[in-house]
Amino acid sequence: MREKWAAGVLCALSALCATTLLTGCRGPSGAGDAGGEGRLGGSSTPASAAVRPSGYGAVFLAIDECSSFGTAGFTEVPCGSERAAARVVAREGGRAGDGPPCPATTDFVLHISEQRPSADEDGDGAVPQGYACMRRLQPPHPGDPGGGGGPRTIVGDCVRDAGDGKVREAACDGTGERKPQFKVVDAVTVRADCPASTGLYVRLGGERPVGCARPL
Repeated sequence: MREKWAAGVLCALSALCATTLLTGCRGPSGAGDAGGEGRLGGSSTPASAAVRPSGYGAVFLAIDECSSFGTAGFTEVPCGSERAAARVVAREGGRAGDGPPCPATTDFVLHISEQRPSADEDGDGAVPQGYACMRRLQPPHPGDPGGGGGPRTIVGDCVRDAGDGKVREAACDGTGERKPQFKVVDAVTVRADCPASTGLYVRLGGERPVGCARPL
């Protein structure tokens, strides 16, 4: 039987939900096999969200700083502002695919393209490329276990079969458009350590890269 895996990758995300690429891997209780990739979550933002330096810190959207949500992009604002909508929980330089993963309960990832505006955070006329791992200030939190979104698949998340070997994350409480079919109940080093009830193996990354998902 060919193996099928579910793998999440970082990508540009909307303010309300996160999009992750996954491929499915049926376990002992799965039926059939297929390959391919599927998109998770709702609509996505452009690959590089608009950058509007605001001068609130030495680095644009540094850790613990906040952003607003807007139709024209994300703007740094004081966290006490009524416009503040999300807080930076981790900030890295370079491309997201080349850097460290965001914390497990990140709600969405903001990709910052390199810009050379007339005014910027430190006055050198440049905003370097990087990415900010964002956590919404108010619920819902799609990055929480079972929340139905976020850039990473973690223990407690649920997924559904999207066809053609594709799987998508779904809210465990069934409040999303589609009902969940599997729940990730454990993270282990190798597939052999998963319980016998495992119906799907999910690639999580990290020190325990295999997620054991049971049918619901």
